[in-house]
Amino acid sequence: MSHPVHPAMNDAPATDLSRRDFVALSVAVGLAGTGVANAADVVVQEVTIKTPDGTCDAAFMHPAAGAHPGVLIWTDALGLRPSMREIGKRIAAEGYSVLVPNPFYRVAKAPVYESASNVDFRNPATMDRLKPLMGSVTAPGNAEKDAAAYAAFLDAQPQVDKSKKLGTQGYCMGGALVVRSAAAVPERIGAGASFHGGGLVTDKPDSPHLLAPKIKATMYFGIASNDDQRQPDAKDKLKKAFEDAKVPAKIEVYPARHGWCVPDMPVEDGAPIYSRADAERAWGELERLFKSALA
Repeated sequence: MSHPVHPAMNDAPATDLSRRDFVALSVAVGLAGTGVANAADVVVQEVTIKTPDGTCDAAFMHPAAGAHPGVLIWTDALGLRPSMREIGKRIAAEGYSVLVPNPFYRVAKAPVYESASNVDFRNPATMDRLKPLMGSVTAPGNAEKDAAAYAAFLDAQPQVDKSKKLGTQGYCMGGALVVRSAAAVPERIGAGASFHGGGLVTDKPDSPHLLAPKIKATMYFGIASNDDQRQPDAKDKLKKAFEDAKVPAKIEVYPARHGWCVPDMPVEDGAPIYSRADAERAWGELERLFKSALA
């Protein structure tokens, strides 16, 4: 059953956090009081994964004891870096075994960027650097091959409870990759969450939203207000595609800018892109999704 599209109401002011402050916040707010006692109980391993196209470097994070549902995180366009690792640690502390791959392994080892804080996304030189990186994973068929390899890796780990479905979450570029992953590995992926996802609805025959009939997961889409302003009909097409496919999908427009969930996003036009209040609200949606769909 699909949920209606509606704005996410939150009047709390957006704030900016340094990477150090974000780590402290993650420990104090996101990690304490969860299924894992504290951040120290999350084990982080550097791993490599064989794929049809090479070897992917990745971070694998899990509670120190037990087997837990597996989660695949697709990063934004700046790839695997400290802020994405912190997001992985935080969901691991909720009681999940989490894989955060370097999506650009075909062309570069991680980290390509240490932080987004000093990146000028409006500079053509930035986009010239990002396009081949993004193209290496968004090329037709690549994300699907990767998703299958990542799911197989997770299922081979003793820290992953294979009796539970896998979850996947993604940011920016990773939002569309979540959809493609859920369609590529439908028998294993039981929940997918896209936050300020890019390219979810296009006019091309391979648009991610057209994959809805292949998906068996419960889906969540958090849309940035400026993305919605640029493409106001996208949420409606997304909603209809999943309704027609009878795939449960909740779609919300947040009063925040593209990139609002990622703490190391830069300041633009004198205001931070990251919005702590909206990011925490989105995190709550992610927790509810995984707890219900991966149970």
